[in-house]
Amino acid sequence: MTDKDEKIEKTPDNPENTEEEKTPAQENPEEKNPEKEEKKEPSKEPSEEEKLKAENADLRDKYLRLLAEFDNYRKRSVKERAEIYPEATARAVEAFIPLADNFERAANADCSDEKYKAGIMMIMTQLDNAFKKLGIEEINRAGEQFDPALENAVSQIEDDKLGENTVAQVYQKGYKLGDKVIRHATVVVANCG
Repeated sequence: MTDKDEKIEKTPDNPENTEEEKTPAQENPEEKNPEKEEKKEPSKEPSEEEKLKAENADLRDKYLRLLAEFDNYRKRSVKERAEIYPEATARAVEAFIPLADNFERAANADCSDEKYKAGIMMIMTQLDNAFKKLGIEEINRAGEQFDPALENAVSQIEDDKLGENTVAQVYQKGYKLGDKVIRHATVVVANCG
């Protein structure tokens, strides 16, 4: 290599010029131009007071939600208990209804022993009083308009003395608790149209 070869002239036209010196005008103008630098806003970190206020608001919101959930739970529990009690009472009374039927049959049967009959009547009265204390009502609507929600018709007759669709005779009394029918009355209906 000659000295000429070693000295390669550094010109912008020379593609072999690997060590170009950059002038300030040639440098990336966006890097050092202070006018084009993005203005950085000061960081907006919340102050300690703002943090505490936010935490307080969050805790207050959680407290109010928990309070509302508890109030809803309490109301739902009261409602469920109010619905369960009549259902449980109706189921318990349903088991005693056949006893009431049998005591009524025994009370209506002919008997020569007055003490025995008085004992049966006392038991029947106690059972009726227990039903009344529980809010149980008899469905015994002889002479009234037939109501399929309260009675089951097992037969029908024609009777000029009674009106149309009237309960002529009650074979077996029904029982209800409020609006809930525990057992429908079994009846004979007169003058079905």
